[in-house]
Amino acid sequence: MGRIVVDPKVRFGKPCIRGTRITVQEVLELVNEGIPFGKIIEEYYPELTEEDIKACIRYAIELISAEDVHLEAV
Repeated sequence: MGRIVVDPKVRFGKPCIRGTRITVQEVLELVNEGIPFGKIIEEYYPELTEEDIKACIRYAIELISAEDVHLEAV
């Protein structure tokens, strides 16, 4: 993911948008609140683009798709 980077020296190694200290989690929390992309950019993070926000969503999807789920019979 070119737009999402992990650097142990930035925000304790949380995934951030390249060139910023804005974490994927911070962006996803705003998306979860139903805030439109344009408003996120205008009112919260003017340095972001819609592609940055979409990259955060793709990053979360990739993490979940790579996760192994182990079910136990009850």
